[in-house]
Amino acid sequence: VQLQACGGGLVQAGGSLRLACAASGIIFRLNGMAWYRQAPGNQREWVATISSVGTTMYRDSVKGRFTISRDNVKRTVYLQMVSLKPEDTAVYYCATAGGDSWGQGTLVTVSS
Repeated sequence: VQLQACGGGLVQAGGSLRLACAASGIIFRLNGMAWYRQAPGNQREWVATISSVGTTMYRDSVKGRFTISRDNVKRTVYLQMVSLKPEDTAVYYCATAGGDSWGQGTLVTVSS
């Protein structure tokens, strides 16, 4: 299984980024997918999940600002992030919802 995340970068507070994670080696359409993040000095935390049928869930701190979506044809899961805050700064990881496969992470830095 390979999960390849991209789209991170440096953005000012209030800005937007879209992360993408391309999957291979799994039957993508049958898998729930998730995004996690790990800020410096902190434990990894769950951000959002999308089920195989498109049901979404978010941690409270990103509700209304982040949107997880998926394209089963492209085998890709996305995380659209708007109104970014400095506290969103972290390495963002995509994973299968069960946590058995992880991508390499992409760094998001939000400057104040």
